[in-house]
Amino acid sequence: MKRLGLSMKKVKAIFITHEHSDHIFGLQTISKKHNIPVYLSLGTRKSFNPKVREDLIHHFEAHKTIQCDNISVIPFSKPHDAADPFSMIVQNESVKVGVFTDIGTASEDVINYFKQCQAAFLESNYDEAMLMNGSYPWVLKQRIRGDNGHLSNDQALKLFLDHRPEFMTHLFLSHLSQHNNSPKLAKSLFDKVADGVKIVVAPRDKETPLYYIRAEGKKKAISLKQQQFQLELF
Repeated sequence: MKRLGLSMKKVKAIFITHEHSDHIFGLQTISKKHNIPVYLSLGTRKSFNPKVREDLIHHFEAHKTIQCDNISVIPFSKPHDAADPFSMIVQNESVKVGVFTDIGTASEDVINYFKQCQAAFLESNYDEAMLMNGSYPWVLKQRIRGDNGHLSNDQALKLFLDHRPEFMTHLFLSHLSQHNNSPKLAKSLFDKVADGVKIVVAPRDKETPLYYIRAEGKKKAISLKQQQFQLELF
């Protein structure tokens, strides 16, 4: 955030999608240092010890909106090999941004919320051929490509082609495997069919630039300056 000129005061809450280490590492330190509330499902909390001050912990439920200042967050369950995994829609009055990562299959909830988004972080974790021809143990390969694992490039592309709304402007390809995917390969697949949607690959080793998402369709912009949504992925 420092490199982007952003203050931690902008962070109003931390939402935990599931208990895997790459999603909870540093939680205790950040929450304690900055007194930031932490939101997670009861099932996720039971699966690990958050070690966060009790008054800062809040539980969420599927499809029930949480208000954080002028931003609303809607959690929804997803298929993944965790205790109680969720993803989120983040919205203001006019813009919806979805986080669709760590997902084994495009479930009904995933599809329904994807259809609502002006922008989305969409998992494009692995290339099928790279995974199957790679050095991972067979059990791990099956976990990754299973119904509770991760979305492949082809699965993510199908979700995008079949269900993207006409007003979607940005797609951030996310959670790319270091060993089983290539940013160039993933981006090329989506660029061919983007049809005006800006395709961005979220890098593994640095922050993405800041983007401003507006509520606008392909034919006519309907946004005002105050309807912008600042978006960045770390």
